[in-house]
Amino acid sequence: MRLAVLACLVAIGALYAPQASAGTRVLVQTRSYDIAGNSGAALIEAMDSKGPKHGFMTHAIAQTAYTVDWELGVIQDKGSCRLKQANGTLHLFYTFPRVASPATPALKKRWDRFFAGVRAHEQTHGRIARQMMRATERSITGLKVADDPYCYETRREARRRIQAAYAEYEARQNAFDAREHRDGGHVEHLVAALMGR
Repeated sequence: MRLAVLACLVAIGALYAPQASAGTRVLVQTRSYDIAGNSGAALIEAMDSKGPKHGFMTHAIAQTAYTVDWELGVIQDKGSCRLKQANGTLHLFYTFPRVASPATPALKKRWDRFFAGVRAHEQTHGRIARQMMRATERSITGLKVADDPYCYETRREARRRIQAAYAEYEARQNAFDAREHRDGGHVEHLVAALMGR
């Protein structure tokens, strides 16, 4: 049996609009998929076959995906250009398993502990994504470029800063997963406990 994994997927985009409201917002959507089984091993096997796609051939236990959009308002003033407003939207999508079969009290207790660990893992991915939004907002707030009458350089610099923040926080997402999924790591312990080992 393949060991199922927890996963995080990311997409980022930048939109530029002449008028945008200031600040960032987070929109969260939670989805679930049903699994059935009368043992921890059966539930792991069900997640391994029905969970969200992770890569080309495998399935994850749960998943956090997100997209980021930025609407940036710029203003030209005496040949200079400055970022007047920035509105970022983080769309967070969580996918979790849901047991749809009866469970013994012992299996239900193990499942509840397992699911709490899975939820905490995915919420950490969400927290890192929120931190990315705050860091991005700080990096572009007050951006001003001299001798940029058409605001091309200002938009380019804003895009560069957005992509730099994305790269930094994507590295943090990957480092978190590497710690959680290492041999003997948190995910392995969660799976073993669900299976009663």
